[in-house]
Amino acid sequence: MLEKQTWKRAREKFKRTKVALIPVGSTEQHGPHLPLGTDFITAKALAEEAAARTEATCTPVIPVGLSEHHRQFWGTLWVEAEHFRGYLRGIARSLSFHGISRIIYVNGHGGNQAAVLEVCCELRREGIYALAWQWGMFVKNLSEKILHQPEVGPQHAAERETSIMLKIAEELVDKEAFDEAGRLAAPIAFEYGTRVSFDLIDVSEGATTGDPRLATREAGEQFYNAAVEGLIGLVRWLESQTEEALQPKGHKP
Repeated sequence: MLEKQTWKRAREKFKRTKVALIPVGSTEQHGPHLPLGTDFITAKALAEEAAARTEATCTPVIPVGLSEHHRQFWGTLWVEAEHFRGYLRGIARSLSFHGISRIIYVNGHGGNQAAVLEVCCELRREGIYALAWQWGMFVKNLSEKILHQPEVGPQHAAERETSIMLKIAEELVDKEAFDEAGRLAAPIAFEYGTRVSFDLIDVSEGATTGDPRLATREAGEQFYNAAVEGLIGLVRWLESQTEEALQPKGHKP
């Protein structure tokens, strides 16, 4: 990983690689059973695994994101959206200065995704081809197969996220709090075609949506492996593209 390299070793790595992975997460409450760092711990683990199995380089993780909607729960941290976007752009531009202009933001927090996509669009106009990859969305369609039940509504600190944390950092998971988290869980409130709850506490005193009691380490291994393989596939696709294919097309005559 980049933070463990000297600048001379980084120089050799940058000469070999075309793609950089930037893990992005949050420091926010994840119910009574998961640690505040769940999102960035997961993003970091997936990005580092994919980098270790490809020629991609992996930057240090961005641990704080857009989490103000969790602010009522102790320990949650957040930054303003403009500062978050600026930080994302700055890291991408520094990588481009060193010769890597193909970037994948490995996002572990759904609340970051809109801002990350916005930055990707801006960077492409500068000649930097960046993608926003969110592991939870990638494996979402596997939930029914792996957990043997359909996934209902948006999830936070529920069966999928709890399962993958059991795989990555089981020692940080408080299994004795599963019952409390499951009993207090609630769905995100949508009415009349829009989201009518802004803060998670509006709908869930327990700070979870979905049921972590259904989580298993075995399911977490399947989610983890599927996510890593998907990310590796994206890295290899991005490596294979020509510069011309990645650049914005010109104005139609």
